[in-house]
Amino acid sequence: MILRHLEFLTALARERHFARAATACNVSQSTLSAGIKQMEESLGALLVERGQRYVGLTSEGLKVLEWAQHVMTDFDGLQQSLAEMRSGLGGQLKIGAIPVTLPIISLLTTPFAKLHSHTTMIIRALTSIEIQRGLDDFSLDIGVTYLDNEPLVRVRRLQLYIERYVLLARESEHLKNRETISWSEAAAYPLCLLTSDMQNRRILDMHFREAGTEVHAVIETNSLITLWSHLRFGDWATVVPHSFLPLLGEMNGLRVLPLVEPNAAHAVGLVASDRDPLPPVARAFLDVAKQFDLRREIARRLD
Repeated sequence: MILRHLEFLTALARERHFARAATACNVSQSTLSAGIKQMEESLGALLVERGQRYVGLTSEGLKVLEWAQHVMTDFDGLQQSLAEMRSGLGGQLKIGAIPVTLPIISLLTTPFAKLHSHTTMIIRALTSIEIQRGLDDFSLDIGVTYLDNEPLVRVRRLQLYIERYVLLARESEHLKNRETISWSEAAAYPLCLLTSDMQNRRILDMHFREAGTEVHAVIETNSLITLWSHLRFGDWATVVPHSFLPLLGEMNGLRVLPLVEPNAAHAVGLVASDRDPLPPVARAFLDVAKQFDLRREIARRLD
């Protein structure tokens, strides 16, 4: 059994298709199948359910996959460490971020890229559940998510800022001279909100219930662009984190009102696997974040 065979197994588990897994590994399908067969013979265990197409891994295969993911991650980390000693940090940093954090993530990735110019970053919008899964199976290095609501497990945490909430709605006589609005009042507006599989939506629903009301979103979406387009070009309102506002810029015809009763706030931060050692790119990203006052930068941009 060789490292390449472990790569074949992890690719097959990820792609759930022999041909796609072979393509991901840049080998022929016959080479991939032969490599997995050799690994089965070496371990004396059947790893893949055989059929006309991919069915799944056996219980032994799932156990081998767990170890294979550890080995592959450690090997990638070793390669990054050796490259860092020779010519500086390199490699790929895989980040999963809940959608509501996407407007601020460039505040961290930009200084990181300037400091480590040989790295590349892949940023995916994911749910908190998908972030947990990605950290567990090592398909992610870093997650950006809530720290105090439905917290992730088996992770180290770094708080970045405290999220608060505002109503964005069309200017009207009713809102004239208002400085705040209650959650119960906001529930009466025609709302466009994120879908319920997003943790942000579950947080909003919780605070609406705390205010004694149930919210009904006429439009639900998992896309921030879709949400913003309805707000900008239609007679809709929405509830978003205050960290959105610097990204939105000029909001002609729209009013921003902080939500009160309750005065809700939640911690947002970085999470990474609690394993040691961390991949060098993940460690370096956390180091950059520790030196950067994201809370102050968001406040500055709001001003």
